[in-house]
Amino acid sequence: MKYLLFIALGGAAGSTARYLVSTWVHSLWEGRWPIGTLLVNLLGSFAIGLIFVLIERQQIHSDWRGVLMVGFLGAFTTFSTFSLEAVTLIEAGEYANALGYMLASAVLCVLAAGSGLWLMRSLL
Repeated sequence: MKYLLFIALGGAAGSTARYLVSTWVHSLWEGRWPIGTLLVNLLGSFAIGLIFVLIERQQIHSDWRGVLMVGFLGAFTTFSTFSLEAVTLIEAGEYANALGYMLASAVLCVLAAGSGLWLMRSLL
């Protein structure tokens, strides 16, 4: 039960961090792309790669997987928000922007996760 509480606390922290980062970025960027969501997903994808290797190399205890990867990053990254924003762009007739946003999100976030894995594996 205590483990579930820690996951929930990680989720609360992750969703709060997502709101703060996304709001801050949207205050700086007024373009057609939901760049705040893209940035959050890139940061989360990179961070999950880092954390995965830290656990894999036993630099942090495997119990942190639930708190950090499931709780914090699960709430921090925003795939459902990404999906809604992509559909909203499509509904607005912004087909090129929607396609570009979907491709950039998928490709860049996979590259970010791979970069996090590579960086941490090369450091440890």
